[in-house]
Amino acid sequence: MQKAECDGMIRRATRLIERAGRKAIVDGNAAELARHADMLMVFGGDGTMLRAAHNIAGSKTPLLGINIGGLGFLTAVPSKHLSRALDHIWKGEFKYEPRALIEVSGRFNGNQILKSALNDIVISRGALSRLISLEVSVNTELITRYRCDGLIVSSPTGSTAYSLAAGGAVVSPTAEVFALTPICPHALSNRSIILPLDSTIRVKAMNPAPATLLSVDGEVVAELDAGDEVTVRRSRSIVRLVNLPNNSFMEALRQKLQWRGAYV
Repeated sequence: MQKAECDGMIRRATRLIERAGRKAIVDGNAAELARHADMLMVFGGDGTMLRAAHNIAGSKTPLLGINIGGLGFLTAVPSKHLSRALDHIWKGEFKYEPRALIEVSGRFNGNQILKSALNDIVISRGALSRLISLEVSVNTELITRYRCDGLIVSSPTGSTAYSLAAGGAVVSPTAEVFALTPICPHALSNRSIILPLDSTIRVKAMNPAPATLLSVDGEVVAELDAGDEVTVRRSRSIVRLVNLPNNSFMEALRQKLQWRGAYV
């Protein structure tokens, strides 16, 4: 949607909030607003929610996503239902749903990197159109050496993002698990693996630069050289989302993925 349309929804939300006798703060970045607000409303799609989650990671201030666009699992409220959603909130008819963050660390070209993700951490091939090799271990035990286009390490929340498109399992967003999903693996026996969320996952790049890239929630953060290793684990920080009545994950799957079942 165009920015003007998004601005129009923000103005409408401001009017509804002030009409209910509350104060709306619209100036400042997400981190600043989280220090002064009881709740942050995020207008846009899942990408906007991801940016907000990064900015306030570890804050107790909850996020309410207003979906302005198409498919979205993090933005729970369609913009047309904004007034109804706020009515539920004024009546206290909502719950806070904690979402685990995951983090990746490593040292590349002398620089230490530590980044957190709400959806996923991806190690993938760069511009070169050929398979890369990735050696993957969990809690010091070798899983295998993948030959593939890449590997997705997904949080529970991220199972419906890139991991789903790559053939990974759908996971409840409050489950205490990682999903490891290879992207176009050379061996047909390589499948998505579900691991406990307290696991420590290490991925070593086997190809010289610039073959392998490290991305966090869709943002490229490093180029890996042969022998470079990244470590993925659960973050100590969480993000809290506002969950309204009748907003269930299973209902979202049925609606957004258009699951209709079979007819006999």
